[in-house]
Amino acid sequence: MKNFENLKVFIVDDDPFCRMMYNQHLLNLGFKDNCLFENGQDCIEQLSQKPDIIFIDYDMKPYNGLEILKLIKEYNPGIVMLMVSAQKDIQVAVKSIKYGAFDYISKGNNDLEMISMVVNNIVLARQLKSKLNIVNNRI
Repeated sequence: MKNFENLKVFIVDDDPFCRMMYNQHLLNLGFKDNCLFENGQDCIEQLSQKPDIIFIDYDMKPYNGLEILKLIKEYNPGIVMLMVSAQKDIQVAVKSIKYGAFDYISKGNNDLEMISMVVNNIVLARQLKSKLNIVNNRI
């Protein structure tokens, strides 16, 4: 796995068990700068901390995950968003991607494996984008 120490991550989930489990998994992967929130409102109020990646649960109050996703993308479209939810409705996954989520991860038996794979893909995409910017600046 890559070194993730320099990435700031927000985990937004109203379920304290999931929040702590995802946080511990990210710590195990090497993420050191994680902030946990039990609702989207608290997350939105802290966007000035400039997170690189935000994990969002769908079924929360006062805003659901799609509403939070839209608000954050309006604030800063460069923040990488991941919807992590137990929703079985495929439309939630489709709308998540439509509104700018990098990926949709279903909570369940292999969600930690999926998180590992997706964050690795995010880092690889960031590295590729950085290399392309360097090449474009030389042209």
